[in-house]
Amino acid sequence: MIVEGDRLWDLLRSLDDPKHLEFPAHFNRKKTRIQFGQLVDRLNTAFSCACEAEGHVEDASYHDRVEIPAAATATGTRLVIVVSNFGGLAVVAADNPGVWPQEEFTELLHPDDARRIYTALDDLGYTVVPEAPLRAAEYDGDAFRRYYHIQYGPAWRDPGRPTWWDRFFDYV
Repeated sequence: MIVEGDRLWDLLRSLDDPKHLEFPAHFNRKKTRIQFGQLVDRLNTAFSCACEAEGHVEDASYHDRVEIPAAATATGTRLVIVVSNFGGLAVVAADNPGVWPQEEFTELLHPDDARRIYTALDDLGYTVVPEAPLRAAEYDGDAFRRYYHIQYGPAWRDPGRPTWWDRFFDYV
């Protein structure tokens, strides 16, 4: 199930913790790593291939990403799942995150591939969120503001216009 609309924004705001940029206060790295390993194993089996994961991500709000090779998918397009450190959030993308608008991604994602991916994510307790609104909506929380204020003092300059994608699925 993909969380969208008001439920998406309520969920993101509930997970936003201005004191913790990379992972939430009670983050269990070992448990998260085991769950992600299970996801990779499930995808390997579902797609009859060896999916590739980054393995060790630092200084980021996302935990890891797994790539399903193009040769294993119904449309011949590489599929990527990015998992956040926050709330078991997961995003599914074609080729790479940020490459395709939502409508084109939906067309690229074959129903058989979608079923295999979303079943694995759902069975393992991940919450799927759409990429497009995360990239389109300016982040309006306090985490980055607090971080830059602590790092650079009251004279800090705005680092740009971060998005909700930056908050939960990128390097921080």
